[in-house]
Amino acid sequence: MKTPKFFIMLMLLSVFIVLASATDVSKEAERVNKSTEVLKAFGKMKESIPHQLMSEYEGVVIIPGLLNAGLGVGAKRGKGVALVKLPDGKWSDPVFITLTGGSVGLQIGVQSTDLVLVFRHKGVLAKVKNGDFTIGGDISAAAGPVGRSSQATTDYKLEAEVYSYSRSRGLFAGISIHGSNLAIDKDANHAFYNNKMTSSEIFETGKSSDAAVVGLKSALSSL
Repeated sequence: MKTPKFFIMLMLLSVFIVLASATDVSKEAERVNKSTEVLKAFGKMKESIPHQLMSEYEGVVIIPGLLNAGLGVGAKRGKGVALVKLPDGKWSDPVFITLTGGSVGLQIGVQSTDLVLVFRHKGVLAKVKNGDFTIGGDISAAAGPVGRSSQATTDYKLEAEVYSYSRSRGLFAGISIHGSNLAIDKDANHAFYNNKMTSSEIFETGKSSDAAVVGLKSALSSL
C-alpha cells in the first residue's frame, strides 16, 4: 500500500522541479524581451545610436531599468544581456549580465534608466576570464554620439572603447557608470540555456531558435 504513495510523491516532486525550472527560464526570457523593448524604443528616438556606430562596433550590452538611488552617496544595479558580432557579421546569442556600482556626488532621488553600452571590440566581452570587469577601471566609457544617419558621426572620431546611451525615467540629478562592475550572470545563463556553457561559448554561437532571442537579434539588427 505504501509503494503507490511513494511513486505518487516521486511524480509530484518531478512535476514541481519541471515547473520551477520553467519559471526560472521565463524570468530570463522576460529579461530578453525587455531588452528588445529598449532597443525598439531607442530606434524610435529622433536622436539615437548612429547606424555607422552599430555597423563598426562589435559588442553591445542592454540593461533595461537600471536602478539608481542616492542621497549624496549613490548605488546602482541592473540586469541585462550582452551580445557580440560573429565572424559573419550576425549577432551572437545573448549572455546574461549584471551591473552594480556606487558613486559619490550631487545625486538625490531615484532613477530608472534604460542603458545601452556599445563596445568597439567584442573581445572586451567575449574574453572575460574572471567573469567581470570594471567600467572606468579595466575599460573606459564615454557618452556616445547621437543621430540616425551617417552624418551624425562624420565629424566624430569613433575611438572610445565603449559608448554609453541612456533613456531615463523618474527623478535623479546626474548619472555615471564610471566605476561600475559588469559581471556575467552564470546562474541565469545556465537556467536559460539549460546547460553549463561558459559565456565565451555562448558568445561563439548564434543558433538559438528561442522566440525571445530571435526578436532581440531582429531589433538589434534594425538599429
